[in-house]
Amino acid sequence: MSDAEDDPGPGARLPGDLTARAQVERIIRVDHAGEYAAIRIYQGQLAVLGGSDKAETIRHMREQEQHHLDTFSALIAERRVRPTALLPLWHFASLALGAATAALGERAAMACTVAVEEAIDEHYAKQSAALGEDEQGLRDTIDRFRAEELEHRDIGLEHGAEQAPAYRLLSRIIKTGCKLAIAASERI
Repeated sequence: MSDAEDDPGPGARLPGDLTARAQVERIIRVDHAGEYAAIRIYQGQLAVLGGSDKAETIRHMREQEQHHLDTFSALIAERRVRPTALLPLWHFASLALGAATAALGERAAMACTVAVEEAIDEHYAKQSAALGEDEQGLRDTIDRFRAEELEHRDIGLEHGAEQAPAYRLLSRIIKTGCKLAIAASERI
């Protein structure tokens, strides 16, 4: 689809508004980056907690994130979307976040999961609402993945996330980082 085909014409869009195609490209780009980062967070957590009783739970969540990444990787190729240039940064930052929170303890690792998944839930909800009827397949994918991300949040809560030291502060810092990473990955 060309930009001309999905451009509704003068008056329908305001200056600076994205075309439908550009909006979809941003969605695919940022979701690909986010799923990549989620896997790296869980890998960091497993590097520290791989022998703990939480390891199987973390592996389960990582496997779901791998399916999400595989889906968005396929969409990157099918739709010829440029991935974010920030993947190398997210590679190290996400691994460090996972390892650092796990080093603070199992509850802090679960607090990280809760914070990330709450930020992603909000992000996916906005994306789903913004997609047009012609993108029902992408909306369905996002809605399905959003439900799995909420499952991860609930798992984190069930495993004591809110009892982590400085939970509110840790959560606020992680959510802010996620929102900044989302904004950057959409554009860069």
